[in-house]
Amino acid sequence: MRSVRVTLVAATAVALSVALAGPALAAPTGGGHDATREALRAAVKDGVPGVTATAKDAHGAWRATEGVGNLRTGEPRSTADRYRVGSITKTFVATVLLQLEAEGTLSLDDTVDEWLPGTVRGNGHDGRKITLRQLLNHTSGIYNYTADEEFGRTYFLKDGFFEHRYDTKKPAELVAIAMTHKPDFAPGTSWSYSNTNYVLAGMVIEKATGRPYGAEIRDRILRPLHLNATSVPGTRVTVPQPSSRAYSKLAETATGPTYDVTRINPSLAYAAGEMISDSADLNRFYRALLGGKLLPQEQLKAMKTTVAIDGAPNLGYGLGLMDLKLSCGVHVWGHGGGIHGSSSQAVTTPDGRHSLAFNFNGDWAGDSEAVIEAEFCGGR
Repeated sequence: MRSVRVTLVAATAVALSVALAGPALAAPTGGGHDATREALRAAVKDGVPGVTATAKDAHGAWRATEGVGNLRTGEPRSTADRYRVGSITKTFVATVLLQLEAEGTLSLDDTVDEWLPGTVRGNGHDGRKITLRQLLNHTSGIYNYTADEEFGRTYFLKDGFFEHRYDTKKPAELVAIAMTHKPDFAPGTSWSYSNTNYVLAGMVIEKATGRPYGAEIRDRILRPLHLNATSVPGTRVTVPQPSSRAYSKLAETATGPTYDVTRINPSLAYAAGEMISDSADLNRFYRALLGGKLLPQEQLKAMKTTVAIDGAPNLGYGLGLMDLKLSCGVHVWGHGGGIHGSSSQAVTTPDGRHSLAFNFNGDWAGDSEAVIEAEFCGGR
């Protein structure tokens, strides 16, 4: 179902398209971020209502917007916009689990069943044979609940969305949806992106600490790094100001009416994709992570140990972290994310010195890979 792929699974779809793309944009003459600016303009021309982006490198911070943040009023986007980051949440969740391992609270080689007895069971799923590491690198084989057709009709298509946009979903309910399907493969034998993996990871954090996973993210990452624009909303349906509106077609095609989908209960994504942030915070987070400020060397090395993905020779998936080799040979680490009306990317060079984060406030158009290629390969 395309609408589902465009939302919570967008992290993989976008990243795969980046990996498989050739040079996405020829660099215009001139230095600075000219190529990136042109890529942002191209995204708006392609149909994205508006884009906000921030890059950070040795020359300082560069911020830019294109298009509008509100189709009704024509108000432009802001470089300070907060937005739903979707599956970028996964890097935060993986970081907390790795911190807990470093502290001796758990091991990534523990089975899911050791922490969540009986939760992953049914139709061939068996949490006794799946490790926490396999959750984080998507080699568990657990079915992706957002690919369930009924879930898609209920939360991603127009009629279902407007009836159910404020529903609260409990994580155990999301896992239960996955358990009604067969696994994609036996644990450890292949790779397949599954939001269910990170719902379970969030549940493990809560079982291990006795606290909401969002509280652990706040205390361990957001507050120490002063990520004041970043939040774990839980069931809060609004996006804090400053922010723009978010838009979707709520259909399996990229045509037809455009709907304002800004207000939504993000519990349907939980630890797989509910967080809110802004571009500056995302850059700061990934720079700190890759710079060794959040994890000991052993855990950071584990996080950057990637699994190959069939059909994507330039992409590897680690523990909530992607390694992408661009057309010019530059490697960037990060993650992408999509949720209703919002498509985001945050990537950083291995040394943490050059980072880029941006958001489209529409989920049906725009060439994210062009923006990334332009920033890191477009010429200086």
